[in-house]
Amino acid sequence: MKIYAVADIHGAQYRINEVREVIQKKKPDLVCVCGDITQFGPADVATNLLDQIPGPVFVVPGNIDTADVDEGIKRSHAENIQMKRVDHQEISFLGLNGISETETFSFYTNQSNGYLFKNIDVLVTHVPPYGCQDTVFLGRHAGSKLLLEIMTDSKPRFVLCGHIHENPGFTQTRETIIVNCSMGKRGRGAMIYFDEQRVEMIM
Repeated sequence: MKIYAVADIHGAQYRINEVREVIQKKKPDLVCVCGDITQFGPADVATNLLDQIPGPVFVVPGNIDTADVDEGIKRSHAENIQMKRVDHQEISFLGLNGISETETFSFYTNQSNGYLFKNIDVLVTHVPPYGCQDTVFLGRHAGSKLLLEIMTDSKPRFVLCGHIHENPGFTQTRETIIVNCSMGKRGRGAMIYFDEQRVEMIM
């Protein structure tokens, strides 16, 4: 299975044009948009941009996406997987954007949600786990320690994230490959070859 992951579109039509070019060339089975679809909304922008992405699309909102963007996603053909577990071609995806530490902690520690975190194949976030493709100015790490804990505990095969424009690329731990697919400064996201456990950054 081929997954094309992008983040930090920030409402830019030229980035959607680049996404469409990559899809036409690489022909992924699924596209994951890891937050910051818009530049502070509005909902109609999210709908318009997402509806230009062909094929199945999974999305989590980002910190720049305003509350009404959720409605914009709903009106598009994309599926908002924030705090949901969904399967595609027998691969399990869990969306947990990690923006609100309080909401993320509450969701993670709710005993009734425990089954959602078992045998996850792909964790789709916006914020990276702490220490993983999250380096900003002067080498400071800006990722989420809670998401690092969740990743370490649930052991997904991939974490797809964005948010940190300065540090696109991927990091491999013993059990997980963390992919920062941000389009914020350079690059056009990442192709994930799931069965091969391989990542290709698209420049």
